[in-house]
Amino acid sequence: MNVDVQGARANLKSRCDTIEEAYEFFLAYASQGLPSDANSSHPIRDHLKRFDAALAGIRDFFDNCVVRLGLDPGRAAAARSFIEVLEDDAGKAQSAIRLVLAQPSIGSQTIDNLNASIHIRALLTDLFLIDEILRSSQG
Repeated sequence: MNVDVQGARANLKSRCDTIEEAYEFFLAYASQGLPSDANSSHPIRDHLKRFDAALAGIRDFFDNCVVRLGLDPGRAAAARSFIEVLEDDAGKAQSAIRLVLAQPSIGSQTIDNLNASIHIRALLTDLFLIDEILRSSQG
């Protein structure tokens, strides 16, 4: 089987970089104490939209990774079970992001609360775990 671990890693890196960049931007935005992004050219909404887009199709992406890696049945079953957890965490994080995006104005406190959300933190940890596992599968 032709294993495209490099392609999977590149796609995962792109998604993770987008999510991490947005998260770090959110931390900086939260510390500014801004009451609102209204009447501003502040890029907070752009970062939220990119974060949201990075989560699109995440389950299909990881399901395809499992197939491309050609894992033995035991490892594939464990991976698919964790992908269900990831999908749940990503869906919850995405719902929180979309709730914030739907607001007419986004203040620093709202973003601070988003950053503190267990759903965002769980998603980040899920992605770091999968990234490490894919990295170790290369060698």
